[in-house]
Amino acid sequence: MTANQLSNGACFISYRGLPALSVSSPDGSHAVILLQGAQVLSWQRSNGQEVLFLSERAAFSAGQPVRGGIPVIFPQFENLGPLPRHGFARTANWALKHTTTSKDDALAVLEWEQNETTLALWPHTFKAELTVRLSALRLDIELAIDNSGMHSFEFSAALHTYLRVAGLDTVHLDGLQRLRYQDSVLRTEKVQPAERLQVFGEMDRIYFDASRELILTDAQTHLRISMVGFKDVVVWNPGPQRSAAMQDMSPQGYNHMLCVEAAIIAEPVQLAAGAQWVGRQSLEVVEPDTPES
Repeated sequence: MTANQLSNGACFISYRGLPALSVSSPDGSHAVILLQGAQVLSWQRSNGQEVLFLSERAAFSAGQPVRGGIPVIFPQFENLGPLPRHGFARTANWALKHTTTSKDDALAVLEWEQNETTLALWPHTFKAELTVRLSALRLDIELAIDNSGMHSFEFSAALHTYLRVAGLDTVHLDGLQRLRYQDSVLRTEKVQPAERLQVFGEMDRIYFDASRELILTDAQTHLRISMVGFKDVVVWNPGPQRSAAMQDMSPQGYNHMLCVEAAIIAEPVQLAAGAQWVGRQSLEVVEPDTPES
């Protein structure tokens, strides 16, 4: 692994053959951000605990999606439109704008804008900016989209967050109770019961109007998940059969991950010319002596 040192505790590295950014905060937490897609691949706490899941079989090839971390989904979610699945932000080449470090955290800002490839698929001019702020207990990911053109456009977006878990049998997710959701596996709409969510088998759900804070608990971690600007939440796990069939996932990979994605799907953003939209997802480790709100 080669490195090119920057100021403020950051350096450029080669991560499995692709350009990436390594960022460390003064408290000892560390993140790796792939320049392709501005994809956060790793967030390690100062005690060495990895919070994000990255498939051991993830493919690292220019222009190909990487299984794990936090892919940026824009301007289309899934196949809900004419563009390539999940849009083109996650395989685009982003550039580092700047990094800063304070006494408590570190910050990196990456940017990307339209080019000949995007204009051929989606005839709109835009500027996207991803801000990553990390500390020992918290990771904030903020996505900003500017409409730099003369006409309004519509888009959907998500932060496709893969969380590492000790095992699905120990996982439950609080905060989705009584919300309406679309079950993409059963192709139906339902309402989440009052009980906390547990994952059994393949799960692919879009929860609508999910404005409440979520708490993910497993045998090792309590993680508080909050969102601003994103109205929906996607909960996804491929389950054992689909995981075994995926080339970039090990047969048991499903048992150590759960995607809890900040998303805006049901009501796509209508962005006027010259306007900006901002969405943020925050992950915060809840220590045993920290009261949960």
